[in-house]
Amino acid sequence: MTLRLGDTAPDFEQDSSIGRLKFHEWAGDSWVVLFSHPADFTPVCTTELGLTAKLKPEFDKRNVKAIALSVDTADSHTEWIKDIEETQKTVVGFPIVADADRKVATLYDMIHPEQSATATVRSLFVIDPARKIRLQITYPLTTGRNFDEILRVIDALQLTDKHTVATPGNWKDGDDVIIPLTVQDPEVIQQKYPKGFTAPKPYLRLTPQPNK
Repeated sequence: MTLRLGDTAPDFEQDSSIGRLKFHEWAGDSWVVLFSHPADFTPVCTTELGLTAKLKPEFDKRNVKAIALSVDTADSHTEWIKDIEETQKTVVGFPIVADADRKVATLYDMIHPEQSATATVRSLFVIDPARKIRLQITYPLTTGRNFDEILRVIDALQLTDKHTVATPGNWKDGDDVIIPLTVQDPEVIQQKYPKGFTAPKPYLRLTPQPNK
């Protein structure tokens, strides 16, 4: 199944490290970061799940729930969590889906045969409270993810959902933003961007972040 930005994230019911889990019901009215791992008891994944656990306060501030997945069993996840917490000095406070039958991996196209015929690649989806897919990133098996970038993108998505702006390259919270080309009426510009703007080119109009 090929998923595109704006598609509804497929629902599923599957075992997990916290018991039977119905995805949409579990997600509630939160944003979700759903990310897959090749296998339990692997080094790169151990560091990634430890980092995700440590970022829980940052996710909470953004109304985001994290949920991981691999094709191992729930019992395996439970044992692996002990290693993660010991080696990464944290507490894993989010579920790990036990996708032993690869149902979820198939729904989300997480198995790429040229990488592995059985293991999921490092797929990551940011899903909004309307259950729409807003971001997809796929990393190779050998490369750990940059979760600072995930937080940055969530900040940008939440900002642009509330305000008529776009974010420039390397933008981070507090930086100037861009007035979209769809906004041309001078009165509307004055109303929406009362802090004013600079325009190095007519199509490039920068304004201070509206909610700062």
